[in-house]
Amino acid sequence: MKPDGTMVPDPSATEAKDKKTESPASPPETPQDAPPVAPGLISSGAEQAPPAGELIKDSDTAHFMADVIDASMGVPIIVDFWAPWCGPCKQLGPALEKLVKEAGGLVRLVKVNVDENQDLAAQMRIQSIPAVYAFKGGQPVDGFAGALPESQLKTFIDKLTDGAQSPLEALLEQAEAALESGDTAGAGAAFAQALSQGEENPAALAGLVRVALAEGNIDSAKEMLDSLTPQMRDKPEITAAAAQLELAQQSEESGDIQELRAKLEDNETDHQARFDLAVALYGNAQNEAAIEELLELFRRDRKWDDEAARKQLIKIFEALGADDPVVVDGRKKLSTMLFS
Repeated sequence: MKPDGTMVPDPSATEAKDKKTESPASPPETPQDAPPVAPGLISSGAEQAPPAGELIKDSDTAHFMADVIDASMGVPIIVDFWAPWCGPCKQLGPALEKLVKEAGGLVRLVKVNVDENQDLAAQMRIQSIPAVYAFKGGQPVDGFAGALPESQLKTFIDKLTDGAQSPLEALLEQAEAALESGDTAGAGAAFAQALSQGEENPAALAGLVRVALAEGNIDSAKEMLDSLTPQMRDKPEITAAAAQLELAQQSEESGDIQELRAKLEDNETDHQARFDLAVALYGNAQNEAAIEELLELFRRDRKWDDEAARKQLIKIFEALGADDPVVVDGRKKLSTMLFS
């Protein structure tokens, strides 16, 4: 094994390999390019594998047939070829493990240390690590080399599972539906259950913050957010929940909508009244009207109060989420003003 991660198979493996066709530089991008698994390498009389049912396990040459080939007849198996000294492996491994756990049994992960299983690595044509293969029905069907970002890993797993919804995803969807319908108790219970299923889940954490806000428990929501690590606070779901908290705190201090409208009727250039009206409208779930007032304020004086209108718009966009139709329309209008 070279320091750069390149495999150096033993002489016997190299001799056998030379009789085959030229090996690819990385695992297959398409199922038809996947290397066959030679039955001669893995003895049919190998020691019986540990009991099935574990989502993540370590394996080796002796157990590869049972842990991967046989197991993939019932559930897709992801095989991560790695080594303790490999830096990118230390990034990829935890990310894969997290997503496999979140999949809740739709896929399983098998980890193979190439330093301890060089014959198997040579058979699978592993030339650099990390290298990942996906097996279904006893055959390799997909793969990639290198450490991919989490979004691409999720796409890889979604393709492998034909887009099936995991139990965790179903639970979060149930929680969101309950919160949308006003069932804060049901939503809170579902988000808490999702959070209890292993590692920290930003969607579940953000959901609990939003439940607290929906129940008017601003102090409780603030305590939850303050307890999070800086890394967790950077997650998009948490950022959105934090924006909702800031807006809720502002709304508590906003004035009466009718009184603010009356102020604007008397003086349409009263920028503070228009800003306060937008805050009050958002606090009363009149999101579209709040955005329109802020857009109008930005149109009249974009520099007012250190660009307060634009900053408030961004905060509302974060709180509502990029897919909200009101946000999509508001962003378009703001962009038009910015570049006009």
